[in-house]
Amino acid sequence: MDDDVLVLPSGRFRVRCDDRMIRAHGLRYATARRFEPCVPVPTADGVVDATTRGPAYPQLPSRLAFVVGTRATELVQDEDCLVLDVVAPRSGDTPKPVMVFFHGGAYVTGSGQSPLHDLTAMAEEGDVVTVTVNYRLGMFGYLAIDGLVPANLGLLDQIAALRWVHGNIGGFGGDPGDVTIFGQSAGADSVSHLMIADGTEGLFRRAILQSAPLGIQRGRGPMSHAMGVAARAALGPDPKAADTQDVLAAQSTVAAAAAAFGTRAQMSFGPQTGHYPLPPEDQVDARRREVAGRLPVMIGTTADDARPFLMLNPRLAPVFDAPLVGSTARRLAGTTVTNRLFAGPSAAFARQHRRDGGHATTYVFDWQPAGSALGACHCIELPFLMGSFDEWNRAPMLGTDARRALAEFGPPMRRLWWEFARGVRDDVDEHVRLPRR
Repeated sequence: MDDDVLVLPSGRFRVRCDDRMIRAHGLRYATARRFEPCVPVPTADGVVDATTRGPAYPQLPSRLAFVVGTRATELVQDEDCLVLDVVAPRSGDTPKPVMVFFHGGAYVTGSGQSPLHDLTAMAEEGDVVTVTVNYRLGMFGYLAIDGLVPANLGLLDQIAALRWVHGNIGGFGGDPGDVTIFGQSAGADSVSHLMIADGTEGLFRRAILQSAPLGIQRGRGPMSHAMGVAARAALGPDPKAADTQDVLAAQSTVAAAAAAFGTRAQMSFGPQTGHYPLPPEDQVDARRREVAGRLPVMIGTTADDARPFLMLNPRLAPVFDAPLVGSTARRLAGTTVTNRLFAGPSAAFARQHRRDGGHATTYVFDWQPAGSALGACHCIELPFLMGSFDEWNRAPMLGTDARRALAEFGPPMRRLWWEFARGVRDDVDEHVRLPRR
């Protein structure tokens, strides 16, 4: 693979190229001081290197490591990390559809720079331009502290990334007027908020929501307020000067303040309605009605989305680990809570979107390895979507022999995604079960 210099409105960038694809890593779309809204980057002087991955945002270890595994080589972590990656096919003169992905991780872990989120297979098979985005996490990006920190900084980062895409993606052969945003878990929750946020009209025209935790999206105001009070006490008089690790330590203390609010504490950080750029919660439904007719959506879940979170609960361990009845208990409890927090609210979202004049494709992903205690769990669709088995082969959720399943079911799954991005399903309401056997 060779290097080449790509000229964009934001500057000149050294990227990696071969005869089929262009890859650019760590493209800076904005900068930000801690606890302040981001600002666009000025046009770069000289040639900027975009051949190596950028850093991840500072974070604590993921609680779902027992599901997705951990990589032997972790990304460097740095607060200066508002960057994105682009993978684009080289062939053709017609502008291509663009797909922008927002990673999950409960707004406290994950990175768009991770090789786990490499969308090369999607770009190659669908002849689309793909983008993966970093944004601020946890207390750095998703908690208002009265008098100190505004809410929704991470959401504003995502909007800034979409504006960068709108202004620059044409240099990669992408069509800025044909952008699909998609995300998984917290990334899907982000997509649902971007659909109704101020300042996003015209930045995308379709949306895909994968395993969005919509069952805990409403009624979060009292919890966020309690966390803000705890954060003010934990951070001291000058939170902008605190060491990064001290802020992360305080974040754990602040998250503990959410425990009294029940299942909402499963995703304690996140966008806050009633704070720019989001409407008050009692106006969310009206805003969704306004946008439904111009934003086709695809929304779905895995069959056992909630099961890993139940397995993290020590009070349930004696039942789940019991001989004879443990597997049945995991299955029944997982199905019940999946329907309450993920599948039921997602189906309701699709029905309401249709009633409001929009089109919705729904899906359920139900593949699982034989004998898996995790089932078709949260995140299990991601390796099929990304197609990068070598990056995911240490994920416990995939079992010991998933390569054949990924090769068989990955391409048709990705096809459904890129066909949606190409507008094939803009006027279709349907339900799909994945994988299609």
